[in-house]
Amino acid sequence: MAIRLHISIDDELVSELDRRVGARGRSSFVASAIERALDDERRWEAIADAIGAIGNGEHGWDHDPARWVRDQRRIDAGRIG
Repeated sequence: MAIRLHISIDDELVSELDRRVGARGRSSFVASAIERALDDERRWEAIADAIGAIGNGEHGWDHDPARWVRDQRRIDAGRIG
């Protein structure tokens, strides 16, 4: 279901929007831009929530980073060579 929103946008911004997508393409463009912005916000929230989830010394590479890299490369046959 679509809901109508009343928003205010500067004339210059509307003019550029119309040049790019046309007056008939405004709604879909704005909806797509909002979807992308909300997706970005969700990603930043996930990043913020993950900060500190792995404490120092709990990484698989902490003791010997070079060995960890070699082991990872061996796991992926496409990266060997």
